Amino acid sequence: MRGRLEEVMAVARPVWAGNLSFGLVSLPVGLYTATDSHTIHFHQLQRGTSDRIRNRRVNERTGDEVQLDDIVKGYDTGDEYVLVEPKELDDIAPGRSRSLEIAGFVHLAEVDPIFFDKTYYLGPRSSEYGKVYSLLEQALAKTGKAGIATFVMRQHEYLVALKAENGLLTLHTLHWADEIRDPQAEIDTLPGKAKASEKELKMAEQLIGAMSMTWDPEEFHDTFQEKVAALIEAKKAGETVEKAEPAAQPTGVVDLMEALRASVERAGSPKGTGGKATSSKAAAKNPPPKKRIRSAPKEDLSELSKADLYKKAAAANLPGRSQMSRNDLLKALASSRT
Repeated sequence: MRGRLEEVMAVARPVWAGNLSFGLVSLPVGLYTATDSHTIHFHQLQRGTSDRIRNRRVNERTGDEVQLDDIVKGYDTGDEYVLVEPKELDDIAPGRSRSLEIAGFVHLAEVDPIFFDKTYYLGPRSSEYGKVYSLLEQALAKTGKAGIATFVMRQHEYLVALKAENGLLTLHTLHWADEIRDPQAEIDTLPGKAKASEKELKMAEQLIGAMSMTWDPEEFHDTFQEKVAALIEAKKAGETVEKAEPAAQPTGVVDLMEALRASVERAGSPKGTGGKATSSKAAAKNPPPKKRIRSAPKEDLSELSKADLYKKAAAANLPGRSQMSRNDLLKALASSRT
């Protein structure tokens, strides 16, 4: 992660720059975006044409398009609009927009996960402040605490948690307390006092034990985006893509115990664990050790693009690959693996 931060800081500009202060210590810092989105983006087109659909800022009374510089913010009071210029929002907090002052330090376990929103990297503005930066990072890492602060960025005030993470400082924006919705008010189907039986609870705990694993984010990837990319490639080639399996049916109360038992047996089967099957009774006494999710042993070539198939064919040194269609490449690669 540290190498990634150095790479980002070398090519990217900070989204915010100011002074981080704790007590009487002040450190000039820059805020850098920590995550990327790999979502495939589509343009909007009119059906039956290749004409792009554009969004425009239009005066709803005249129908005329309005330039961005001619737009001001207006707050609806009911009888009239109160107009606010962008500069006026900056003027009411001139110092806050360049200051990140820590109010205090808390244990991370005290902050409920629902409060966390977005993550940023925090870096020193120049190498001469490296010692102060490193001092704060090491102190936070040793104490296991996070600094709680507020600051203004892009005309919005943010509540944030500053923590140490693998040799660098990260900043996590938090939701304000009044932004967290009450689940009792939002969900009218909560079970309330409905209780599971002792047998159902024991079987559910056994299932959790059987399915326990070591957390490794590298084991997971966005399969939906891969399916979207495969769909695009298939449509380009005039081919079709196999539809996904339908969603599972809800488990009824009557079938709950049987569904739990079958789940435990499947989790302990050779197919589910890659080893010797374990009976549900034995598993209850000796819960299986934690395991990691493993990738499928064989790659599904049907989801690869034609360009990626060419790469596979080149690696396999298949003759005549440059003249093959996508389907021929799939067949040739499948044959070479058998």
